[in-house]
Amino acid sequence: MEAKAASSQKPYTIANGKVIFDYGQLYCSSPEQLAASELFAEIVEKFTAKLIRKGGPIRDFLLEGAPGANTAETSAKIVTVLKLLTSHSAKEIIAINDDFRILLEGRGRFQEFIEELYNFWRRHERVIYHTAPAKSRSTRSGIHRAQFITANETFKNVALSAYRTVIGNLAGTNPAVYRQLPAGANMGALMEKIEWDCPYEFSHLKDVPFIMLTLIEPPLVLYTKSNKRTGKIVEVPKLTEDMIAFRPSEWFCFPARIGDLLAFIYFHRDYVTLGLSMANLFETAGYEHIEGKRPDIIMLFGVKDQALPADTVFHEDAESGIFVGVVRYGDAVDYFGYFKKTALTLHNVAALKRGRLPLHGAMARVTLKDGGLANVVLVGDSGAGKSETLEALRSLADEHICDMRIIFDDMGSLGMRDGVVVGYGTETGAFVRLDDLSPEYAYEQFDRAIFMNPSMVNSRLVIPITKHQHLVKGYPVDMILYANNYERVDDEMPAIEFFSNEEDALAVFRLGARMAKGTTDEKGIVHTYFANPFGAPQRKAEHEKVAREYFERMFATGVKVGQMRTRLGIEGYEREGPKSASMELFNVIRKLTAERG
Repeated sequence: MEAKAASSQKPYTIANGKVIFDYGQLYCSSPEQLAASELFAEIVEKFTAKLIRKGGPIRDFLLEGAPGANTAETSAKIVTVLKLLTSHSAKEIIAINDDFRILLEGRGRFQEFIEELYNFWRRHERVIYHTAPAKSRSTRSGIHRAQFITANETFKNVALSAYRTVIGNLAGTNPAVYRQLPAGANMGALMEKIEWDCPYEFSHLKDVPFIMLTLIEPPLVLYTKSNKRTGKIVEVPKLTEDMIAFRPSEWFCFPARIGDLLAFIYFHRDYVTLGLSMANLFETAGYEHIEGKRPDIIMLFGVKDQALPADTVFHEDAESGIFVGVVRYGDAVDYFGYFKKTALTLHNVAALKRGRLPLHGAMARVTLKDGGLANVVLVGDSGAGKSETLEALRSLADEHICDMRIIFDDMGSLGMRDGVVVGYGTETGAFVRLDDLSPEYAYEQFDRAIFMNPSMVNSRLVIPITKHQHLVKGYPVDMILYANNYERVDDEMPAIEFFSNEEDALAVFRLGARMAKGTTDEKGIVHTYFANPFGAPQRKAEHEKVAREYFERMFATGVKVGQMRTRLGIEGYEREGPKSASMELFNVIRKLTAERG
C-alpha cells in the first residue's frame, strides 16, 4: 500500500491540548535559544490570540503596549521583548528601544501575562521525541539512551530557567520562594526504525519507527475527552485498504509484549500520551523480539476511516496469521481503556487459537508466614471487585502474609503443562479505578503513577505492578473463584463457596452476572458471557469447547472452583465488602495449605 504524503514538515505539532516536538531538531541549551525557537513563537502567538479573543484588561494592555495590524504582529513584538528579557533587565531594554516602555513599565500587567503564558504552556500535554537514523541500532547503546535522558533533563531545566530569568529581569528582584514546577516534557520517546517480517498488505507500517525508550515524569495527570468505554469490539470478515490507511509521519508504534505474544501497537499522534502510557502497562519489546520477526498482533489506533462498522474492530488475517485491531479516530475513543481492551481482545482470540482459555480476572501467588502457598485466580468483569479484594488482601501482609506476587491484574489465560492447569499473565501494570483504592495505597503509588481524569467518576491510574518474567512462567492454579459483586453475604450465602461439579461451576462462570459500576455504558445487573467481553463472545463456540476442557481438568486434578461474594456493587459495601472477602480468602488459603500439609 502506498503511504500518503506528509502534509507538514514542521518538527512539532500543537493540537488538541498537546505539544509534540522532535528535540533533535529543536534542541536548545539556554533560555535565549528557547525564546528564539519557532515553537516558542507559536506558543506565544496562540496564547496572545486566546487573550485577545477573550477580552479584558490584559488584552487592552497588550494592544496598547504592542500595537499591530493583527494578532501576529502583536505577538511578534511580545516575543521580541521576551527574548530580550532572557538576557537583559527591563531598564536596559527600554534604553535600547523605547517602543517597549509601556509593556515593561506596566510590570504588573505584563508579569500577569507571563505567568498565564507559563500556565498555558504547562496545561498542554508535552511530549519530546527523537528518531534515531534507520539501521543505526543507536537506541541499543547505553550512551544514546543516556544522551536522550540528559536532553530531556536539559530541556526541563532550560524551560524553568527561562521563566525565572524573564520574571526576574522584568521585576528587577528575585522571588523568596522557588517552586520546582514541571515545565519541560511530561513524556518522551526515543525511537528507531527496525526491519521486521512485514506482510505486503501492511508495508506502509514499516515507515513508522518503534518506541524503544519511554520517559515519564510522574506524577503525570492526563485528562481525556472520554471517561469510559462503550460499545463492543466487533470482528469483521475482512479489512479494506481504507481501514488500515494512514500517514506514517503522523504515527508512532509501541512494540509490546502482551504475555508471550508480540504486539505492534500503532497510534496517531493525537493519542500520543495515551499511547506512551502503555509503557506503564505492557513490557516494551526489545530488538531481539522485533528484528526479523512477525508480530502476533497489529493494532491501529486512530484510523480516519468513517466506514468502519464500529469504533473498534478486529480481524484474523488468515494469510499472515496476524490478528489485526483497528480503532477509529474520534473523541469517543480518547480513553485509555480502548488501548488496553482492544489489545487484550486481540490477545484473547490469539490465546484461544493456541488452545488456551483467556480469563478476565486477576491472579496472585500468596505465601503465608507459616509457609503455606496458594495460586489464586479471581474471575470477573469490570467492577466485580477483583483488584479491590487483592488489594485488601495485601493489607493483611504485615500480620499474616509474607509475600503476594501478582501474576495478572486484569487479563490472563489458563494453559496446560504436563496435565496441570497453569496461569499466565498479560500486563506488567494495572489500569485501576482510583475511586475503589484505599487512599493510603493511591498515595503510595503517586511517584510512579499516570493519573487519568482524577477529578471525575471512574478516575483511573496506570501503575507498574509486576515483572514480565512472572507473566510467562506459568504458575499452577490452586483455586479459581468467580467474583460475585451483587449478592449479600449471610448464613445461606457465605463469602466464599465451592462448586461440587463442573456443570454448576460452568453455569455461574458462563452467566457472568455482576452489578455494573458505571465504568462502561452499562447499568444495573448485567450478564456477560464468562465475564469477558474481550474475545470470548466473539469466538463463543471455540471458547465453550476450550472452557469445558479446562474446567473438567481442574475438577479432575483437585483445583478448588467456586465463587466469592465481594459485594462491591452493593451500596455501602464498596470498601467493607472486598475487605471482608479478602479475610475469608485468607482463611480458605490457610485451610487449603494446611490440608496439603
